[in-house]
Amino acid sequence: MRIAFAADDSNATTEAVIEHLVSAGHEVIRIADEPWPDLGAWVGRAVVEGRADLGVVMCWTGTGTAIAANKVPGALAAVAWDPWVARGARLWNDANVLAMSLKRLAPDVAVEVLRAFLEVPSPDPDEAENIALLKGFDAGR
Repeated sequence: MRIAFAADDSNATTEAVIEHLVSAGHEVIRIADEPWPDLGAWVGRAVVEGRADLGVVMCWTGTGTAIAANKVPGALAAVAWDPWVARGARLWNDANVLAMSLKRLAPDVAVEVLRAFLEVPSPDPDEAENIALLKGFDAGR
């Protein structure tokens, strides 16, 4: 799987996330050294334009990069701090970008959150109507 990744800082948590992606066999597409709004938008565009299958953004809280990614029509970024939330974001919301805090998550927890996000193969069919409504907002609904 191709994963677009960006973070506005580097620490043990970001390195653990990247290491997990690479060791799991994912192709990691990265951008660095840009302001965090540009990083989030870049990841959102990479996913929407098909250059990546999914995206991961990290900033101090995860919120800013998520907001920036969500400004890209078609990007659905979700901030997750535990595996249950990350899994639910994919399963019930069809999120295509995972946003995490690089300051508040320990490296092992961030990897667990990432793993839960990536392990969901497709959204819950029971949520198809709600997901369609959510995606309809991009079309001016």
